[in-house]
Amino acid sequence: MDKKRLEKYAELLVKCGLNVQQGQEVIVRCDLDQPEFVAMVTEQLYKAGAGRVEVEWSYMPVTKLNYIYRTQESLSEFSQVDEAKLKRRLDKLSCLLWLDSDDPDGLNGTDGKKIAAARMAKYPFIKPYNDALENKYQWCIAAVPGKAWARKVFPGLSDDEAVEKLWEAILYTSRVDDDPVAAWEKHNKKLAERCAFLNSHKFEYLEYKSSNGTDFKVGLIDKGIFAGGGETTLGKGIYFNPNIPSEEVFTSPMRGRAEGRVVATKPLSYQGKLIENFWVEFRDGKVVKTHAEKNGELLEQMVNMDEGAAYLGECALIAYDSPINNTGILFYNTLFDENASCHLALGRGFNNCLEDYEKYSFEECKQLGINDSMIHVDFMIGSKDLSIVGVTKDGSRVQIFKDGNWAI
Repeated sequence: MDKKRLEKYAELLVKCGLNVQQGQEVIVRCDLDQPEFVAMVTEQLYKAGAGRVEVEWSYMPVTKLNYIYRTQESLSEFSQVDEAKLKRRLDKLSCLLWLDSDDPDGLNGTDGKKIAAARMAKYPFIKPYNDALENKYQWCIAAVPGKAWARKVFPGLSDDEAVEKLWEAILYTSRVDDDPVAAWEKHNKKLAERCAFLNSHKFEYLEYKSSNGTDFKVGLIDKGIFAGGGETTLGKGIYFNPNIPSEEVFTSPMRGRAEGRVVATKPLSYQGKLIENFWVEFRDGKVVKTHAEKNGELLEQMVNMDEGAAYLGECALIAYDSPINNTGILFYNTLFDENASCHLALGRGFNNCLEDYEKYSFEECKQLGINDSMIHVDFMIGSKDLSIVGVTKDGSRVQIFKDGNWAI
């Protein structure tokens, strides 16, 4: 891959993704797949003014061995080191850059119940820090190619060819062209226009229908808003882009107001395994029935992780005719596949999808309708004939999506 193009990508993640400020601390989380690019990003971070950059390396084969051989008690331990790291993040409001390159099948052969139990045991210790950090720091999820992931996406190619082709797809969908920062400024402006239109109508609920069996209605929060593209931190008001790439306009729906069935249109990569050909059914806002042709038991575990895991945290609108979908590539990666077409998310909602959210406590946001959970898992429901109609309190109907694409 051309070094100059990778340097532009690194600069985009630093300047547009994180928008790192003078003296800020940055945590970079990544696998061992692209150490040269991690070094490139680290240099860009320091050039942009970062005071300290800490790289947290991981390696999925070792992670898998930990899940296999460690005891349940050991996996469930929340250590003093774990707590010290979270305390420092909260004290420093460190930026967080996650460079995802995970193998979609990397945890096949592990015990999903064991992994879920470990997460559930740790969550009560982690949650207070997550709540305190919410909307107060810059974060960005982006991707670099790993060999195992590239082989999954391009199975007919050699490792080197597959990695190169995945690099091309990542850079194309991330708008890494002659001036990627300017391209993202233009893209964010378009997403903001979509949000303004939707927010002006104050929809009471959305109706989804598709020939694949999706027939679904979801209620929206009275004080809810649609957001998309960049976000702004509380307090210092720093603008950043949490996902690169991103094509979505999204909101958090009203907890307890969802009815009907939604059919997934892409596999879901969850805990290192793929859930395939599945649907989810809602009643009174809660998942009451699921079905999957592959890893259905993992889907059931997911919606039972805690009380909020069976409720919706997000409704996202993305055109079927999107740059990611138009590549014709199934990425087996949520960051990309969720931005290829419309999706929903089970679990935790977004407080910043409320008007004047900074005025409310976390508990008040929940009372207004924002769901809370230890999980936030996106799954894709967009199709080429998906229809979405917004309905206002006076019964007016607005066609938002027709034939899978924006109708506004």
